[in-house]
Amino acid sequence: MKPIKLISGVLTVGFWTLMSRVLGVVREVLILGLIGPGPVMDAFVAAFRLPNMFRRFFAEGAFNAAFVPMFSKKYEGDDDPIDFAREALSGLAFVLMILTGLALIFMPALVWATAGGFAGDDRFDLTVGFGRVVFPYIFLISLAALFSGVLNATGRFAAAAAAPVFLNIFVIIAMVAALKLKAEVITWLIWTVPLAGLAQLAIVWVATERAGLRIRPKRPRLTPDMKLLIVTAVPAALAGGVMQINLLVGQWVASGFDRAVGWLYAADRLYQLPLGVVGIAVGIVLLPDLSRRLKAEDHEGSRNAFSRAGELSLALTIPCAVALVVIPLPLVSVLFERGATVASDSAAIALAVAIYGLGLPAFVLQKVLQPLYFARQDTKTPFRYAVYAMILNAAIATGLTPWFSWYTPAIAATAAGWLMVAQLAFGARKMGDVARFDARFGQRLWRICLASALMGAVIYGLYILMMPVLNLDYWRYPALVCLITLGILSYGLAGQLTGAFSLAELKGVVRRRRN
Repeated sequence: MKPIKLISGVLTVGFWTLMSRVLGVVREVLILGLIGPGPVMDAFVAAFRLPNMFRRFFAEGAFNAAFVPMFSKKYEGDDDPIDFAREALSGLAFVLMILTGLALIFMPALVWATAGGFAGDDRFDLTVGFGRVVFPYIFLISLAALFSGVLNATGRFAAAAAAPVFLNIFVIIAMVAALKLKAEVITWLIWTVPLAGLAQLAIVWVATERAGLRIRPKRPRLTPDMKLLIVTAVPAALAGGVMQINLLVGQWVASGFDRAVGWLYAADRLYQLPLGVVGIAVGIVLLPDLSRRLKAEDHEGSRNAFSRAGELSLALTIPCAVALVVIPLPLVSVLFERGATVASDSAAIALAVAIYGLGLPAFVLQKVLQPLYFARQDTKTPFRYAVYAMILNAAIATGLTPWFSWYTPAIAATAAGWLMVAQLAFGARKMGDVARFDARFGQRLWRICLASALMGAVIYGLYILMMPVLNLDYWRYPALVCLITLGILSYGLAGQLTGAFSLAELKGVVRRRRN
């Protein structure tokens, strides 16, 4: 994959991820407006986090780290990649069926383990009931992750990136329909989740069929390939699980405070918008590309792809982080403050958004650095680093809560994110020049930071001037759009003047992609 094609793939995945995240924000706007921070929303957040936690544990972490490199090498080589994919599909489905059955039986224990602060009040029983409805989502979405990995490994990114959009589309339609029919919104919301998972699985399965990749389940067997996949995937799954444990530690701490679970969830959704668009897109495209280059011993191409991915990531992420830190309140109040969500909720969510914003570059850099290890089928080292980050997260989240109250989990997540980046960067030094950013990256990094700082000064000044309008009903929406647009324009101008990036280069990428 040439650098131009790499960037094109990132833009494709980024576009669909952006659509998913934008619709995700619309989804959260509806949830916060129709349900609002409180017992019901806390219960929904805790229940919905359970299948998502295990999804990242079993599917995304394990298969992005282990399955994709192995499938990519077989696809480029003489081995049969389809038979390997069938074996992986069958094994994963078998494990997921067992996991889902156990979770439905022992749901009260799962809720107690992940949100112990709910014990003794109405939130506990609500979470158990919601959890039993939404947990089967893991079976469907994890199988969808496998098909997405096949598509990504073969250079087909669009369908896999577009599939997650349907969760948000289904949920938005369900909540609007419930509102129009004067039905209970939360009931429609939770029952829509597994239905959306079925749609996501169907989309990527059909896409693989149309690509000529007929993957059918078979009787699970422990073949040599499956043994290697398990050996590689288990540390990666554990590493992904460690990151989920960080979230659960934060949820456990927040569950002891009224409305805090909902506040942190809303803040998490907002900073996940740039993280998903940039970090996840780069990680999805970079991993199979590095795997193929390393197999071909194309060290110069590997370093160039790695450097351009890092450069693109930070050029898009650092200004987003600055915006989240500088103007979190107008972002939160305009997007979320309506209906059941009041001004005090907006102020709390905005505080958490600013703290998460400080860690946003770290969360994205992890997605750039981890493929260096995963492409070499080294999943044990990132797992070890993740354990150290988990220990730091737990120590801060539980130890500093008496001083920093409910928002301590956001501080802990940010600190753990930067520790993880430091470890990944330090550990990659032994890989040689392939794992080092090139001179062009170093020259542009400080320019990106300067352009972002200039943009931050501009949007803060505009925020002060526009504050009266941002507090007016109806007018606040175009005012926020204007503020964001002017921020983007100021960053583009500052970036062009400082040499942080070249608009001509971006036009060239788009022109080549069209050709």
